[in-house]
Amino acid sequence: MRDGQKAIVEALKYALRMELDGEKFYKLAAQESTNRVGQELYAWLAGQEAIHYKRFEELYAAVTSEKGWPSSAVQPPKPVKPGTIFSRLIKESAKPTGAKAEIVSADKAIELELKSRDYYRERADKASSNVEKSFFKSLSAEEQGHYLALVDYKEYISDPTGWFTRTEHHLLDGA
Repeated sequence: MRDGQKAIVEALKYALRMELDGEKFYKLAAQESTNRVGQELYAWLAGQEAIHYKRFEELYAAVTSEKGWPSSAVQPPKPVKPGTIFSRLIKESAKPTGAKAEIVSADKAIELELKSRDYYRERADKASSNVEKSFFKSLSAEEQGHYLALVDYKEYISDPTGWFTRTEHHLLDGA
Protein backbone atom coordinates (compact mmCIF):
# COMPACT_ATOMS: atom_id res chain seq x y z
CA MET A 1 0.00 0.00 0.00
CA ARG A 2 1.36 3.44 -0.97
CA ASP A 3 2.07 5.93 1.80
CA GLY A 4 -0.69 8.26 0.56
CA GLN A 5 -3.17 5.39 0.41
CA LYS A 6 -2.16 4.23 3.88
CA ALA A 7 -2.64 7.75 5.28
CA ILE A 8 -6.14 7.99 3.80
CA VAL A 9 -7.12 4.58 5.19
CA GLU A 10 -5.78 5.48 8.63
CA ALA A 11 -7.58 8.85 8.54
CA LEU A 12 -10.86 7.13 7.65
CA LYS A 13 -10.40 4.53 10.42
CA TYR A 14 -9.83 7.36 12.90
CA ALA A 15 -12.88 9.25 11.60
CA LEU A 16 -15.02 6.10 11.95
CA ARG A 17 -13.98 5.72 15.59
CA MET A 18 -14.52 9.40 16.27
CA GLU A 19 -18.04 9.39 14.80
CA LEU A 20 -19.01 6.17 16.60
CA ASP A 21 -17.75 7.58 19.91
CA GLY A 22 -19.66 10.80 19.25
CA GLU A 23 -22.88 8.93 18.53
CA LYS A 24 -22.56 6.93 21.76
CA PHE A 25 -21.81 10.08 23.75
CA TYR A 26 -24.81 11.97 22.35
CA LYS A 27 -27.19 9.06 22.90
CA LEU A 28 -26.11 8.88 26.55
CA ALA A 29 -26.26 12.67 26.93
CA ALA A 30 -29.81 12.66 25.53
CA GLN A 31 -30.85 9.97 28.03
CA GLU A 32 -29.25 11.77 30.97
CA SER A 33 -30.43 15.26 30.08
CA THR A 34 -33.12 16.68 32.35
CA ASN A 35 -33.93 19.35 29.81
CA ARG A 36 -36.21 18.71 26.83
CA VAL A 37 -34.12 21.00 24.62
CA GLY A 38 -30.97 19.11 25.61
CA GLN A 39 -32.62 15.74 25.04
CA GLU A 40 -33.73 16.64 21.53
CA LEU A 41 -30.53 18.48 20.62
CA TYR A 42 -28.35 15.55 21.74
CA ALA A 43 -30.61 13.03 19.99
CA TRP A 44 -30.33 15.07 16.80
CA LEU A 45 -26.54 15.23 17.17
CA ALA A 46 -26.42 11.43 17.70
CA GLY A 47 -28.30 11.07 14.41
CA GLN A 48 -25.82 13.38 12.68
CA GLU A 49 -22.90 11.31 13.97
CA ALA A 50 -24.61 8.14 12.67
CA ILE A 51 -24.97 9.77 9.24
CA HIS A 52 -21.28 10.71 9.27
CA TYR A 53 -20.34 7.18 10.33
CA LYS A 54 -22.30 5.67 7.45
CA ARG A 55 -20.65 8.04 4.96
CA PHE A 56 -17.21 7.14 6.28
CA GLU A 57 -18.05 3.44 6.17
CA GLU A 58 -19.06 3.74 2.51
CA LEU A 59 -16.02 5.85 1.72
CA TYR A 60 -13.71 3.41 3.51
CA ALA A 61 -15.08 0.55 1.40
CA ALA A 62 -14.62 2.58 -1.77
CA VAL A 63 -11.09 3.69 -0.88
CA THR A 64 -9.90 0.20 0.05
CA SER A 65 -11.49 -1.46 -2.99
CA GLU A 66 -10.47 1.22 -5.49
CA LYS A 67 -7.05 1.67 -3.91
CA GLY A 68 -7.49 5.41 -3.59
CA TRP A 69 -9.93 8.24 -3.14
CA PRO A 70 -12.96 7.91 -5.45
CA SER A 71 -12.61 10.11 -8.52
CA SER A 72 -16.22 11.23 -8.41
CA ALA A 73 -17.29 13.89 -5.97
CA VAL A 74 -18.20 12.62 -2.51
CA GLN A 75 -20.54 15.21 -1.11
CA PRO A 76 -22.17 15.03 2.28
CA PRO A 77 -25.90 15.70 2.04
CA LYS A 78 -27.01 19.21 2.89
CA PRO A 79 -27.43 19.19 6.67
CA VAL A 80 -30.36 20.65 8.51
CA LYS A 81 -29.19 23.81 10.19
CA PRO A 82 -28.96 23.10 13.93
CA GLY A 83 -29.98 26.68 14.71
CA THR A 84 -33.38 26.03 13.17
CA ILE A 85 -33.94 22.96 15.35
CA PHE A 86 -32.58 24.71 18.42
CA SER A 87 -34.77 27.80 17.94
CA ARG A 88 -37.90 25.67 17.53
CA LEU A 89 -37.12 23.67 20.66
CA ILE A 90 -36.49 26.78 22.74
CA LYS A 91 -39.81 28.32 21.69
CA GLU A 92 -41.63 25.12 22.69
CA SER A 93 -39.80 24.67 25.98
CA ALA A 94 -40.06 25.98 29.49
CA LYS A 95 -37.08 27.31 31.45
CA PRO A 96 -34.04 25.02 31.56
CA THR A 97 -33.60 22.68 34.51
CA GLY A 98 -30.58 20.87 35.96
CA ALA A 99 -28.22 23.52 34.61
CA LYS A 100 -24.99 22.33 36.29
CA ALA A 101 -25.10 18.82 34.82
CA GLU A 102 -26.26 20.21 31.48
CA ILE A 103 -23.33 22.62 31.37
CA VAL A 104 -20.85 19.79 32.03
CA SER A 105 -22.46 17.74 29.28
CA ALA A 106 -22.48 20.70 26.88
CA ASP A 107 -18.79 21.38 27.61
CA LYS A 108 -17.89 17.77 26.75
CA ALA A 109 -19.99 17.94 23.59
CA ILE A 110 -18.36 21.23 22.57
CA GLU A 111 -14.95 19.63 23.06
CA LEU A 112 -15.96 16.68 20.85
CA GLU A 113 -17.19 18.94 18.07
CA LEU A 114 -14.07 21.10 18.16
CA LYS A 115 -11.89 18.00 17.98
CA SER A 116 -13.85 16.68 14.99
CA ARG A 117 -13.94 20.06 13.25
CA ASP A 118 -10.21 20.55 13.65
CA TYR A 119 -9.40 17.01 12.54
CA TYR A 120 -11.47 17.34 9.36
CA ARG A 121 -9.95 20.76 8.66
CA GLU A 122 -6.47 19.25 9.06
CA ARG A 123 -7.40 16.36 6.73
CA ALA A 124 -8.66 18.87 4.15
CA ASP A 125 -5.31 20.68 4.31
CA LYS A 126 -3.48 17.37 3.72
CA ALA A 127 -5.80 16.21 0.94
CA SER A 128 -4.22 14.87 -2.22
CA SER A 129 -7.19 15.70 -4.45
CA ASN A 130 -9.83 18.40 -4.74
CA VAL A 131 -12.56 15.81 -4.14
CA GLU A 132 -10.97 14.72 -0.85
CA LYS A 133 -10.35 18.34 0.17
CA SER A 134 -13.96 19.32 -0.57
CA PHE A 135 -15.31 16.35 1.38
CA PHE A 136 -13.31 17.10 4.52
CA LYS A 137 -13.96 20.85 4.32
CA SER A 138 -17.68 20.14 4.13
CA LEU A 139 -17.51 17.86 7.18
CA SER A 140 -15.50 20.45 9.09
CA ALA A 141 -18.21 23.03 8.32
CA GLU A 142 -20.91 20.63 9.58
CA GLU A 143 -18.98 20.10 12.81
CA GLN A 144 -18.66 23.87 13.16
CA GLY A 145 -22.45 24.12 12.92
CA HIS A 146 -22.83 21.48 15.64
CA TYR A 147 -20.31 23.38 17.78
CA LEU A 148 -22.24 26.65 17.38
CA ALA A 149 -25.53 24.96 18.31
CA LEU A 150 -23.91 23.57 21.46
CA VAL A 151 -22.40 26.93 22.41
CA ASP A 152 -25.85 28.45 21.97
CA TYR A 153 -27.40 25.70 24.10
CA LYS A 154 -24.78 26.20 26.83
CA GLU A 155 -25.52 29.91 26.91
CA TYR A 156 -29.26 29.15 27.05
CA ILE A 157 -28.89 26.88 30.10
CA SER A 158 -26.27 29.07 31.79
CA ASP A 159 -28.11 32.36 31.41
CA PRO A 160 -31.63 31.95 29.98
CA THR A 161 -32.50 35.62 30.49
CA GLY A 162 -29.34 36.80 28.76
CA TRP A 163 -29.86 34.26 25.99
CA PHE A 164 -33.43 35.44 25.33
CA THR A 165 -32.34 39.08 25.46
CA ARG A 166 -29.55 38.43 22.93
CA THR A 167 -31.54 36.22 20.56
CA GLU A 168 -34.88 37.99 20.76
CA HIS A 169 -33.26 41.48 20.75
CA HIS A 170 -35.62 42.83 23.40
CA LEU A 171 -34.69 46.10 24.99
CA LEU A 172 -34.76 46.31 28.75
CA ASP A 173 -35.18 50.07 29.05
CA GLY A 174 -38.87 49.81 29.98
CA ALA A 175 -39.91 52.34 27.37
